[in-house]
Amino acid sequence: MKKDTPHSPLGQLAVEEPLEIRLEYWAQGELQRRSVSITMRTPGNDCELAAGFLFTEGIIQGPDDIKQIRPCGPQPKGQDFQNIVRVELQPRVKVNTSTMERNFYTTSSCGICGKTSIEALKVNNRFGAKIKHLTSLRVKGDLLLGLPDLMKSKQQIFQQTGGCHASGLFDERGTLICLREDVGRHNALDKVVGWALMKGYLPLHHCFVLVSGRASFELMQKASMGGIPLMAAIGAPSSLAVQVAKELGMTLVGFLNNRSFKIYHDPGRIQARQNSKSRGENGKKIQRHEGPVKTPVGNSHRRSPKRQN
Repeated sequence: MKKDTPHSPLGQLAVEEPLEIRLEYWAQGELQRRSVSITMRTPGNDCELAAGFLFTEGIIQGPDDIKQIRPCGPQPKGQDFQNIVRVELQPRVKVNTSTMERNFYTTSSCGICGKTSIEALKVNNRFGAKIKHLTSLRVKGDLLLGLPDLMKSKQQIFQQTGGCHASGLFDERGTLICLREDVGRHNALDKVVGWALMKGYLPLHHCFVLVSGRASFELMQKASMGGIPLMAAIGAPSSLAVQVAKELGMTLVGFLNNRSFKIYHDPGRIQARQNSKSRGENGKKIQRHEGPVKTPVGNSHRRSPKRQN
């Protein structure tokens, strides 16, 4: 697979350009070519973005489904990137055309029933279906408090422009494994998942993700497809994001900063100090959400993590 390098923004504005993902696959003995998505993105890591998108949308099941992936098409005048990524699948891969024909989740007002969306996500999610049974991730609450500043210090495009979202993948020790930036928060996470897919690291059961904005249904969907059991967000979660966390047994943290955070579902993966229920070290607040979500929080009995193969 050909790798592309991140693109540095021009001046002090974040670059926003359309990316078309073209798919080539075999059906009934004939090669099919279809455009499956056009998204506005920040150029860079485009092959990761395409691979992550195809995976999180359930079109491919793993890296072995991809025969070739490469940027193509003309370069915009004066630029060093291309706005098309062509993905050729292995002849054995069967593509569900109804999946491609549906409207992909691009906004919070996609018009799809929340319950139907979650049910579909549970059925077509082989890694996410295992999340509620995992004991392989446990994160110290005080460690979480330091991650927003750590991630921000690594966001080169944001530092230059102030106009990019980021998704950071961490292990349970707080080591930043992969960071991707994009004007679209969903694109940033697709780039992270695509990176892991192309490296052969899926499922990401031993990792968690921090997103720079709010936690939406779409981001929870993408994280769960990668088998990520914990999502932390700088902003608030949506109601549907909390429902996804409940249905799949994911840990969901919102309003994370260097002083406090709120746990919206499943605190069992987050370790607080033994002598304090509501504060971590240095008196920093760790809150459980007391809003409209009143169903019992599961997995609070989670034991020490055991590494799984």
